[in-house]
Amino acid sequence: NYATSAAGSVQVELQDESGQSLPGFAIVDAVPMYGDELDAMVKWKLSDDVSPLAGNPVRLRFVLQDADLYALRFAPLAATE
Repeated sequence: NYATSAAGSVQVELQDESGQSLPGFAIVDAVPMYGDELDAMVKWKLSDDVSPLAGNPVRLRFVLQDADLYALRFAPLAATE
């Protein structure tokens, strides 16, 4: 759940527990999110599938430009997605 101004954006980076960017999930790989969304899915250029990371500690880095972040959750994809 986030909201940005017309010029704002939200990007998410996944990092290992030491703070190093995970390959394919670095901030340069993140697809910027714009607007006012209640349930948008975070995406990266190479893959949106974070399931290979399950069971491993990860850190999230949020880069907000004129934006507000209200909530987040991890959820399995629906069978139709």
